[in-house]
Amino acid sequence: DWLRSLDFYKDELKTLKSRLTEVAGKNTGDEASIGAGHFESQFTIQLVNIDKLHQDIQRHLAAAAAQSEKTLGHIETSTLTDHDALRERYIAEEKTIHELRHEFYRYASKWM
Repeated sequence: DWLRSLDFYKDELKTLKSRLTEVAGKNTGDEASIGAGHFESQFTIQLVNIDKLHQDIQRHLAAAAAQSEKTLGHIETSTLTDHDALRERYIAEEKTIHELRHEFYRYASKWM
């Protein structure tokens, strides 16, 4: 589920980037440009964060599956701890994207 959600958020950020290009193209003033620069940077940062988290989740799933196969379904405590840490990272990323989306919508509504 996390991987599918991250793929969705990645697509959503690409869509928001496209809308940002539209908004920035119609508003060339300093205030609008500063906001556009901010969102361009934030979208890029979050896309990188999503890619890294996606890769880390895939590695974790592969390691957990291999471990489970070797130990007849038993998972080490460290693997569960890693899972909890990935869950926290996922929740934090999800929250960041939601906040960024709402912040961008406020910016876009101001300049459209």
